[in-house]
Amino acid sequence: MTRLIPISQPSITDLEIAYVTDAVKSGWVSSQGEYIEAFERSFADYCGTRYALSTANGTTALHLALVSYGVGVGDEVIVPDLTFVATANAVAYVNAKPVFVDVDPDTLCIDPYHVERAITVNTKAIIAVHLYGHPADMDALRTLAQQYNLHLIEDAAEAHGATYRGQRAGNLGDCAAFSFYGNKLITSGEGGMLTTNDEAFYQRAKYLRDHAMSPERRYWHTEVGYNYRMTNLQAALGVAQLKRIDDFLAKKRSIFEHYCAYLQNISKLRLNFVDPCSSSSYWMVCLQIDGYSESQRDHLMAFLKKRGIDSRPYFYPLSDLPMYAEYADRAIRTPVAHTVAAQGINLPSYFDLTNAEVDYICQTLVRYFVPAERGVALATPTLNAEILSLAG
Repeated sequence: MTRLIPISQPSITDLEIAYVTDAVKSGWVSSQGEYIEAFERSFADYCGTRYALSTANGTTALHLALVSYGVGVGDEVIVPDLTFVATANAVAYVNAKPVFVDVDPDTLCIDPYHVERAITVNTKAIIAVHLYGHPADMDALRTLAQQYNLHLIEDAAEAHGATYRGQRAGNLGDCAAFSFYGNKLITSGEGGMLTTNDEAFYQRAKYLRDHAMSPERRYWHTEVGYNYRMTNLQAALGVAQLKRIDDFLAKKRSIFEHYCAYLQNISKLRLNFVDPCSSSSYWMVCLQIDGYSESQRDHLMAFLKKRGIDSRPYFYPLSDLPMYAEYADRAIRTPVAHTVAAQGINLPSYFDLTNAEVDYICQTLVRYFVPAERGVALATPTLNAEILSLAG
């Protein structure tokens, strides 16, 4: 191998360079400028919502949502046990209690069955994470939210462009939080966005985002607010990336389908499940190995790394993390989250990944697993010169 094939990297073209250069030349490099307005407006249009509010990152968007809904001390917020730590951290920021529940074994998203059993008189909100780009079961979650008078927040940090029953992520709950970190489907370097159709919520979140400064009386503040704004430079990059989102989504799907065609006959391997009523953004290509332990998974990752292929494990269950031990109610068990967390890895799937590189990754996996799959006819193409050059 001449280089490591990374899990993810952004795709930057002359379009992004031109927009960011224009923002720099304009002199509006901080939290005001035409690109912020353009990014918010175009992102709201894309998601199909009335409002979009740019933020410093996806975590601040989640925190801002909880603060704007008045979630605080004594409240409980239900979150999936399998997700990035930011989901629970945002709950901790407002001094509420995160309640960890299990996930669906297919979609890996929060399981409504377990959500309902975790609801108490103190429950204030549900955060539905669209994990690895697949939407959660939002119909069932909306029913629960309405029945128990709860706020339903989408953590859509990984689901730009994903759809559920014909509607895009970001327009499926009371509000949604997105991330534009460098490894996301579209990026602004850092940055985030809140989307909603609720004008009162939008105005409240906008007010708190800007230090809770009075819109009528400059430098007058009536409560503690936050500096959670995005810069015009970041927004310029975001505007350019959003113009390319359809191409990004199509390429992500193509990469996933390439993996599927190559690995479909290795029985113990499972790739991303997609529910018929949904479309995934395929933010990450997910590979689960049935029956594997965490140490076996780590051995596979080391095998790939030695051959120039980066991978990463699934997120650890949040209930296992030291700072959340006090919230990990052992009466609420999450066996699915714990099983798949030990078995799953993510494979390279960035926009500029070539077919030859995917072939090389798949061939490497075949060489690892075929000894345990004797007698299976594998759908694998002949190695060509480009793949052999990758192998070194």
